[in-house]
Amino acid sequence: MSILGKSEIIKLVKEYRIIHPFDERLLDGDSYVLTVEKTIELNYLEHQNVISHEIVFLPSNIVAHLTAKSKFGRMGLSFLNAAKVHSGFIGRLVLEIVNLSNFRKPIVIEKGEQFMHIEFIERKGEPSPYEGEYQFQYMSKEEIVSYIPYLKRVFGSEFDRLYKVWKVDEKIGQK
Repeated sequence: MSILGKSEIIKLVKEYRIIHPFDERLLDGDSYVLTVEKTIELNYLEHQNVISHEIVFLPSNIVAHLTAKSKFGRMGLSFLNAAKVHSGFIGRLVLEIVNLSNFRKPIVIEKGEQFMHIEFIERKGEPSPYEGEYQFQYMSKEEIVSYIPYLKRVFGSEFDRLYKVWKVDEKIGQK
C-alpha cells in the first residue's frame, strides 16, 4: 500500500473523475482538501454532519482516509465517525462533528470552506467494491447518470450486478 501523491491524484482525476469538481489549488502535499457544501452553525454540544461539496469516486484499487483540518480541532470540534472511504464508493462525503469548545459558543463553518483532507491509498488484493446503502449519497440524478460510464469502465463485467445492488434505477427515478 502507498499514499498517492499529487501527480497520481491528477491522473486519477483525469481518468476517472475521482473528485468533482476538482481544483488543483486544493491539492495539499499528499492529499486533497475537500470543501463544505453548505454553511453550518454548531452550538455547544450540538452534533451535525458536514457534507463535502465535491463528489468522490474511488476505483476498485483505491481506498481513502479523511482527516479534518487541524484548525477545526483547535476550535473545539470533535470528529465522531471513522474516516475511511471504501473502494468503489461514489458520493459526497460526510464527517460527523460535535462542538466541544471550551468557550461554549457556536462554531460556524462556511459554505466553500476547506474542511477535510482526503488521502488516497492504493489497495492490494482482489477488488471488493462498496455495496452499502450510502452509495451515491447526496448526489442528484444527473450526477449519478454522469458517473455511469466511469463505473462501467472501472467495474467491467461486475457492473451489471453492482448496478442492481446499488439500486441505481430507483435512485435516478427510472423503472
